[in-house]
Amino acid sequence: MEYIKKTSLLILLLFYTATFAQVKWYTLEEALTAQKEKPKPIILDAYTVWCGPCKMLDKNTFGNDDVSSYMNTHFYPVKFNAEGNEKVTYQGQDFDNPNYDAKRAKTRNGTHSFTRYLGVSGYPTLVFFDETGNFITPIVGYLTPTQIEIYLKLIHQQDYKNIKSQEDFTAYIKNFEHQFKG
Repeated sequence: MEYIKKTSLLILLLFYTATFAQVKWYTLEEALTAQKEKPKPIILDAYTVWCGPCKMLDKNTFGNDDVSSYMNTHFYPVKFNAEGNEKVTYQGQDFDNPNYDAKRAKTRNGTHSFTRYLGVSGYPTLVFFDETGNFITPIVGYLTPTQIEIYLKLIHQQDYKNIKSQEDFTAYIKNFEHQFKG
């Protein structure tokens, strides 16, 4: 009888976790390699371990079924610790964090040189790259599912190429029809 209870609980737990979509995260290197076989834009989440809004973005936004499903289908999502010690190669340049201190890995640490290269000025920052890996733009700050939907579709549908001014962007948002829930 105990075996049946444990098995039932395990099945219920697996069903429960499988019903919620999750973002399939890549490293930047994996995403750039995957782009060569199947071109899609990249969304890079530049976060830090101590950042409260970064944790909210993970839970509330990336944990949203509509957001995670859209990101997995139309993007290569990359998770990047902006103060970590990961080695990054982008467009023939190598980046690292010469000021990384392993003793401070769970608190504020030195800023990664790739973080500075991307122009990240706050956390979290979402950095978008086109289908060939070229940098498009960073978006600074926490975004709700409704807010991120605008940027995801703007990049995926390549409408960003038609935005030349703040007025163009304002008009785009004004005419935008939200579909994500949450």
